[in-house]
Amino acid sequence: MSNNATSAPRIVVGVDGSDPSKAALRLAADQAELTGGVVEAIFAWELPLRWSGLAPPTDTKLADYQEQAGRLLDRVIDEVFGPERSVEIRPRSAQGHPAAVLLDAAAGARLLVVGNRGHGGFAEALLGSVSQHCVQHAPCPVVVVRGPSHHEM
Repeated sequence: MSNNATSAPRIVVGVDGSDPSKAALRLAADQAELTGGVVEAIFAWELPLRWSGLAPPTDTKLADYQEQAGRLLDRVIDEVFGPERSVEIRPRSAQGHPAAVLLDAAAGARLLVVGNRGHGGFAEALLGSVSQHCVQHAPCPVVVVRGPSHHEM
């Protein structure tokens, strides 16, 4: 019997701290509870493309970015669930474009869950570029969760 057959179903969710990503995290946890799965909460981060006269980061600075991303992800998870969690949540931060990081993480997953929009882009857009890219290229089913709009808050 393969290891995949005996392991819990993995549900990958993109988390950036936006309201739609928090709603996606809640839905991923609900689905994991229903299926006996685990949630892999992913926070993707990128370095600035231009340094405007500043020196690019060293390996030490990259580790600082990674550590800060991990702390931000932990803070969002705690904000959404508090200390009580009904399912296992595996936080992971990774350097790279969010769509690429999520698609890579979704390989072998049962489900990929993303918010309809993150922090960037146009507020009027139905789907953000990351969620749209994931819908078009994911190796597994994708659920796009709409977070509350500003007038609903």
